[in-house]
Amino acid sequence: MKKTYQIEVDCANCALKMEEAAKKVEGVQEATVSFMTQKMKVEFAESAEERAVMERVRSACKKVEDDCEIFLD
Repeated sequence: MKKTYQIEVDCANCALKMEEAAKKVEGVQEATVSFMTQKMKVEFAESAEERAVMERVRSACKKVEDDCEIFLD
């Protein structure tokens, strides 16, 4: 399953850090972050629980860029 999330990030380098962090989270098959559109596209691994995975993605992204935001709703 693929899903797109609205994000808030200050620079392209920060967006790249978020993308790299998201890709390392268990349950994420692929992730791309666009600074220009302020969106994160996530492809989930089969049988992954979307909400739980995204909470881990948010946590991982906050570790590399503490003022970023991912809007889950």
